[in-house]
Amino acid sequence: MTPSNASSLSPGQLAQIACLLEVSARKPGNVYPGRGFVDANFVDFLLSASVIAAPLDRAREIGVGASILEAVEAPCRVVATNTNLGMILLFAPLAAVPEDRSLQEGVPNVLESTTIADTRLVYRAIRHARPGGLGSAPDQDVADEPSVTLVEAMRLAADRDLVAAQYANQFADMFDLALPALRAALAEARPLETAIVSAYLTVLANRPDSLIARKRGNAEARQAAQRAAEVLTAGWPDTPTGRSLCETFDGWLREEGHSRNPGATADLIAAALFAALRDGTIRLPRPAGATAWSID
Repeated sequence: MTPSNASSLSPGQLAQIACLLEVSARKPGNVYPGRGFVDANFVDFLLSASVIAAPLDRAREIGVGASILEAVEAPCRVVATNTNLGMILLFAPLAAVPEDRSLQEGVPNVLESTTIADTRLVYRAIRHARPGGLGSAPDQDVADEPSVTLVEAMRLAADRDLVAAQYANQFADMFDLALPALRAALAEARPLETAIVSAYLTVLANRPDSLIARKRGNAEARQAAQRAAEVLTAGWPDTPTGRSLCETFDGWLREEGHSRNPGATADLIAAALFAALRDGTIRLPRPAGATAWSID
């Protein structure tokens, strides 16, 4: 991709912008302007994004584990809820890739160079954030002292956690699913918000959300995936049927105390936005005018 002015921004700044774009897009079941949860709203996400740049900028220097811990601890000084643990877990390996290498070339080396010390720091970060529906694991549980490298620990969790799976598959779901969906929508001259929601629906339709699975069970995670696919098949956002189905889907995801929030899918979209900003898929400065963001 042709680089844009985003190439002059630091990894931490790219992560901040990715967070802001992610939470600003009206993705079904997530927090966005005008729609929040009892324990988290749009402002919480803005405040959390405002403080993560510095530790992520140091990822190449201090390592993935230390940058994750620092980036997870920072929002706790400004908000009382966990809004971005999954995003930070994905941002840190991307931020650690050398500036002169593409993400797809550099991520495997970053992941394979992780250590037991990285695992220990990430476990501290996860315990600090207290994510919903975490549960326990039979091997290398986050409550215990780890004995394997971070990428090895993530491989053990990959079958039950979409974020952990990216460490196991070298971010394949981001590179091969989320990012191509975002690029395809932008290539069709879709507004940026539309492209973000389209990528989100595509990922959710193809990868049942692991946060829904943890909170509600695999059957409801698969049901959410099927309903996301139906929204796309119905022609969202170009048809009244597609738009109506999307609105109904949003409402269903918010029922039961928002326990069907596709949070892992949102985390993967934030990582894809980081990549899209870094490689120029999303060009900065952003074009003027509301239509560059949304169709309505």
